[in-house]
Amino acid sequence: MVKLGIIDLEMLYLGIKENKNFNEKDIENSELKRLGVGRILDSLASLKERKLIDLNKDGSFSVTDLAKHTLWNDEIPQWLKILLLLEIKSCSIGEISKYLKKSENELIDEIERLRKSQLILMLPIRQEN
Repeated sequence: MVKLGIIDLEMLYLGIKENKNFNEKDIENSELKRLGVGRILDSLASLKERKLIDLNKDGSFSVTDLAKHTLWNDEIPQWLKILLLLEIKSCSIGEISKYLKKSENELIDEIERLRKSQLILMLPIRQEN
């Protein structure tokens, strides 16, 4: 299994959200622009090195099947996807829903089962603005 960081997750999600392809305009219009050019280029290089994205001839990037299978494969059980996502980043139910591309209603029962099994702990996340 491929180890992902928060920036990796956000980059791959950008591609998944855009039907497996994204380009510099998509990055510029996303939250990733806060990272700056250097960190974005480092992240893209790291993802390419690990064969999670490919560079297309038109300069855009494609999410590889290897990357797609980390969190967005239908064969992976929902509960495991939730645990894998929470290992990368603390998320609210809304964020879990966004990253896994599932409705909150589809996830609530699974999250509740994980909570009852004491595999996750759902607490309010304090966010500083």
